[in-house]
Amino acid sequence: MRGFLASSIGVTCAAALALPLTPPAFAATARPVPTTEVATAARPAPHAGTPDTTMTDRRGAEPSAAGSTQSLPLEPLTRDRATPSASASASAEQGLSRRAVRRFSLVGVIWDDPHAELHGRVHVRTRAAGTGTWSGWQDVETHNADHAADLDTPESTSGRVRGATAPLWVGDSDGVELRVRSELQGTGGRSIAVAAPSLPSGLRLELVDPGEGDEALPGGPVDSPRTGGLNSETSAATDASAANADLAPLGATEITALSRAATEREFYTLRAGESLERQRAKPYVGPRPRIVTRRGWGANEGLRERKFVYTKKVKAAFVHHTASGNKYRCSQSPSLIRSIYRYHVKSMGWRDVGYNFLIDKCGKIYEGRAGGVARPVLGAHTLGFNSNSMGIAVLGSYGSKKPSSAAVKAIARVTAWKLGLYRMNPRGKTYLKSAGSNLYRKGKKVRLNVISGHRDGFKTSCPGRKLYGKLGSARTKAARYQGR
Repeated sequence: MRGFLASSIGVTCAAALALPLTPPAFAATARPVPTTEVATAARPAPHAGTPDTTMTDRRGAEPSAAGSTQSLPLEPLTRDRATPSASASASAEQGLSRRAVRRFSLVGVIWDDPHAELHGRVHVRTRAAGTGTWSGWQDVETHNADHAADLDTPESTSGRVRGATAPLWVGDSDGVELRVRSELQGTGGRSIAVAAPSLPSGLRLELVDPGEGDEALPGGPVDSPRTGGLNSETSAATDASAANADLAPLGATEITALSRAATEREFYTLRAGESLERQRAKPYVGPRPRIVTRRGWGANEGLRERKFVYTKKVKAAFVHHTASGNKYRCSQSPSLIRSIYRYHVKSMGWRDVGYNFLIDKCGKIYEGRAGGVARPVLGAHTLGFNSNSMGIAVLGSYGSKKPSSAAVKAIARVTAWKLGLYRMNPRGKTYLKSAGSNLYRKGKKVRLNVISGHRDGFKTSCPGRKLYGKLGSARTKAARYQGR
């Protein structure tokens, strides 16, 4: 694949069951949001859909094998008769009473202004389809803006981007109840209600049905007005597959693993445009791991924008967790990824899923943002540091739960290979220029680990304390895979 560092390519690719229960006490944190810019522009796409004041489906049709999103505007809630006024209650607490809805598997809350912060906590409970059993109250991670395209870029200034919580995987469900309460952390660790108005405007609950994926629909599903029908949808699917043409046959559902020797031979083919001096240098590249392609996890290519956007190189990898909970089976990973993809694009307004790679708790690696797994695809994963880097997200929440050894090994394997293609040492340091974050001003050159956690570039809890604590092990393993 001669010249895979080029800036773009042209290939076509029931009723309510009971009165609502009061959720447990809430707590909160907050953080500022900064500005940045990116490397290459993408073609704008039409708005994903303007919400009205009733439940809407962002597909404009009944759910299908292609998936769907129900978007429900939140309502003011009154906690008890002692509430001083309806307006005060509306500003401090919003939500939805217990209700039946069409089937969904993932939830999230969005709002109008992508730069506004939700100072408070979000609690949700859901009814399992089939059994009719209601779950207990679950927390939804509210701070998600740090996973985003750099500001002042075409993706972030498209007019489609919304503020959002992290998505939460709840499994096959057909009922929901929601509470969103504004709070700040008081002195002594006490939680206190925030004076009105504090909740962002335009709060909506997004209920995502992941559908069955492209593998169930020959030629790909027709889902979005962005691409103009079946032929264009099929063309977009061809685009995504062709971006990996040097690694796998067109339409492949996976990119197979290679031995170290075969990977080194592939390395020289991919880097054919390098100088002779660089070509003579010993390649430290880990054996190519098995990677499930977008076709393999059933991406609906009609959701995303058609063109691919690249940065110049890959100097660092940022590790994330999706904060979507750990209640998924590995057999559900493709559905979870399709849900996150749809949430990022249709609900949050991004051009594609934000991460370059995703890893499940069984250690399976999945292709993320389209454009080619060996190429320097510009992601939307680490606000301020998306250029010249890649984002790897482990499916789940790892603040208090340890990641599996299989997931840590997969981080090591994919970084040893991908960073090796760009001659980067996983145990080394590198410099990246900040595009603006709440840790580093725009333009500052920042020295980072080649394998860093999200929190190294932005003040955030991501990738969770337990996963962050495993990055040293991942660096060591990755370097070993490279033969260092």
